Amino acid sequence: MLKLPGKPPSLRFLFSHPAHLIACGFGSGLSPVAPGTAGSAFALLTFPLLRAWMGEMELLFFLLVCFIAGIPAAGRTARDCGTDDPGCVVWDEIVPLWLVLVFCPSGWLWQLAAFLLFRFFDIVKPQPARFFDENVKNGFGIMADDLFAGLYTFLALQIPRFFS
Repeated sequence: MLKLPGKPPSLRFLFSHPAHLIACGFGSGLSPVAPGTAGSAFALLTFPLLRAWMGEMELLFFLLVCFIAGIPAAGRTARDCGTDDPGCVVWDEIVPLWLVLVFCPSGWLWQLAAFLLFRFFDIVKPQPARFFDENVKNGFGIMADDLFAGLYTFLALQIPRFFS
């Protein structure tokens, strides 16, 4: 087991186990500054590729698989880092933001709004996201709190859509 308390993970750590590669967002979580924002930016930038290759139902199934795979990947990476929810684990930002973008209106302004709202809700962690963040100390807890940030983002985006 590679213990990394207090140290940012290295490329060696990233490639030492497939779970680390996934949980660390294929390297986006290794950012020394704001890794959660880097992971969210990875999601925003890669979403058009996913959208081009998959229809909506295929994409939703893919995201379900990604979420489920993220639970053990995040859990394993957290254990190997020696902390409950290491900053390098950004798969929990990537998958929910991809899900929001599936239902986001097309256009870069809508997608930028989704990105900014998602970061806001991920940082603020309104309930029940805070409950999962503070009380569920495993891979599911890591993934679940950001799923709620995605839900709040989706709901917030519906307000301007309703009035437009």
